[in-house]
Amino acid sequence: MPELRRCDWVTPDPIYLDYHDRVWGRPVTDSQDLFAKLCLDGQQAGLSWLTILKKQANYEQAFCDFNPFEIVRFNDDDVEKLMCNTGIVRNRLKIQSIIRNARAYVAMTEQGTDFSTFLWQFTEGRTLQNHWQTGEDIPVNTPVSDAMSKALKKQGFNFVGSTICYAFMQAVGMVNDHLVCCHCFDEVSELGR
Repeated sequence: MPELRRCDWVTPDPIYLDYHDRVWGRPVTDSQDLFAKLCLDGQQAGLSWLTILKKQANYEQAFCDFNPFEIVRFNDDDVEKLMCNTGIVRNRLKIQSIIRNARAYVAMTEQGTDFSTFLWQFTEGRTLQNHWQTGEDIPVNTPVSDAMSKALKKQGFNFVGSTICYAFMQAVGMVNDHLVCCHCFDEVSELGR
């Protein structure tokens, strides 16, 4: 049986293979799941995504399964405990960003804004279908990710630069950036209609 073709960025690591084949690019519409993914993408800044994937369960445990209504209760003592947690990236600014982002999320909710609707508005509620031939064709940011980044920052989020926003959009299926030769391309295209 021939080996499956995958996107250029995938390594043979089983965690990466599973993530690519079953998670990356599939549309996510649950607000809390989107919040979790946005926070994790912010944790990746300067690191490989595989590093964060391997720590994802630790992040979920440390941050109350990314329940923003729980995270907003975190205080300075909680930050100090998290700085000692070897299961996550022990970067004070990144830890504080999750708490800050939870506060922004809760404020939006209290104003009657659904986080999922807010994010998906940037792609008009649908997956943008791309047809990239190689990994070099794929941009690291776009005018859409620029707009999302600017809007999130205005709401009080941080670690949400345009490049992070584009990686987030790829991961949660706002764009289909599987290469056309990838075995996931057709399936993800169908999911995103």
